[in-house]
Amino acid sequence: MPINIPDHLPARSVLEKENIFVMGERCALRQDIRPLRILLLNLMPDKPATEAQICRCLSNTPLQIEISLLQVATHTSKTTSKEHLLSFYKVFDDVKDDRFDGMIVTGAPVEHMPFEEVDYWPELCNILDWSRSHVYSSFYICWGAQAALYRFYGIGKLPLPKKLFGVFEHAVHFPTMPLVRGFDDCFLAPHSRHTSLDEAAVRNEPRLAVVSSSPEAGAYIVASKDGRQIFVTGHSEYDAGTLGKEYRRDLDKGLPIEMPVNYFPNDDPDRPPPLLWRAHSNLLYCNWLNYYVYQETPYNLDEIK
Repeated sequence: MPINIPDHLPARSVLEKENIFVMGERCALRQDIRPLRILLLNLMPDKPATEAQICRCLSNTPLQIEISLLQVATHTSKTTSKEHLLSFYKVFDDVKDDRFDGMIVTGAPVEHMPFEEVDYWPELCNILDWSRSHVYSSFYICWGAQAALYRFYGIGKLPLPKKLFGVFEHAVHFPTMPLVRGFDDCFLAPHSRHTSLDEAAVRNEPRLAVVSSSPEAGAYIVASKDGRQIFVTGHSEYDAGTLGKEYRRDLDKGLPIEMPVNYFPNDDPDRPPPLLWRAHSNLLYCNWLNYYVYQETPYNLDEIK
């Protein structure tokens, strides 16, 4: 079934070339069903690339999905054009009176900074607090997951001795949980971060469960026990080449960076990396949309509490 995104969003042509069913706005209006309303708060620098990655992950369910793109108003993007942002993005004042079935909050390249020193931290806290009464289930990625755990549960992040960078194997700890239904016992997912969760604090929080973890990467999927908050510390949405682009970017900048682990064939950066986490990524987002959003959200969004 289709994902409904704005007609002229660049991600549309990317997805259509991959034979993903994308529905135009006019066509969607003719269908006599209510689509799931998903709000994407995009904090990544390359917003068009992230839009395509997230929309790809959301496109493999039998549900019609309506995406609204949100940016923070208190930060000026240096890498995404003003024209793109004005054409496709809203700010919080535009959506604060609306309600959504689900919300996704991306990562952001601000890990080295204390949360309170991020220029848009007060605005992000306002959005996170608002989501508790205006969004049924929220999905937080990487730094977005760290920020939400800190805001809602007071769980901090910990610096790593070096960047956690590569593709790592993870285990499922609650195989009967709907979020990981259909997962293999072990699966791969990419990580790219300089900090980690305080996993001991997560495990000591009775409202949370560590659903999946990795010996190298630590807690990967954390969920609130009511299912309304999903925290993912890695980047299952990444394209096959994303880690490679980050690696070459840091090399060009002269930054200390090691080759991503388990990524390039035979550790040869001239060989294209295989996409080994696609099935896991699709299943993670499909399970969230089906079991935690579609099956649970009131048909009348005004009834969200």
